[in-house]
Amino acid sequence: MEHYGTNTIGDGAQIFEPVFIGFPSRDFLGKEKFPGAVIGKNAILRTGTVIYCTVTIGDNFSTGHNVIIREKTTIGDNTAIGTATIIEGTTKIGSNVRIQSMVFIPTNTEIGDNVFIGPNSVLTNDRYPPFGRPALIGPVLEDNTTIGANVTILPGVRIHEGAAVAAGSVVTKAVPTGVLAIGAPARFRELPKEMRRS
Repeated sequence: MEHYGTNTIGDGAQIFEPVFIGFPSRDFLGKEKFPGAVIGKNAILRTGTVIYCTVTIGDNFSTGHNVIIREKTTIGDNTAIGTATIIEGTTKIGSNVRIQSMVFIPTNTEIGDNVFIGPNSVLTNDRYPPFGRPALIGPVLEDNTTIGANVTILPGVRIHEGAAVAAGSVVTKAVPTGVLAIGAPARFRELPKEMRRS
């Protein structure tokens, strides 16, 4: 394990080399002492994982291979991040979250508890790229939401609690509680009973 800064890793961690923990953000390049990452108990970090400084992660966390988690990100307990997923930083992710392989999560995104994000989904935060104007605002995925494979969610879009997004959809506006968004651009339908969380 390569580590940078001052890191804290809980008991029971399984780390498969090479893994990089506390990697310096731009603010700390060239410095020897800076806050690293905090990772709870029983983590499983697979080869190629890079966790930047100032990241805080709860217990029972796991990564697939080649995962990148950028600075100022917080992640709750019992969360799993799939292979080749990129989390760009200044992001909040709750507990009991499952993020599948090759997902992109941009800066300033919020993800609640019990969220599922299918493989190859892309969340965005720049409404008029590449200039970042107005400010970069990522999507908000409230508790108990489900995102299918190959979904694109536009900047600042809120997926309300218990809603779902069908595979391949492009979500351009808020998705109300307990409905299914489907299509490109996504339209709303009744949530199938098989997908209801309660």
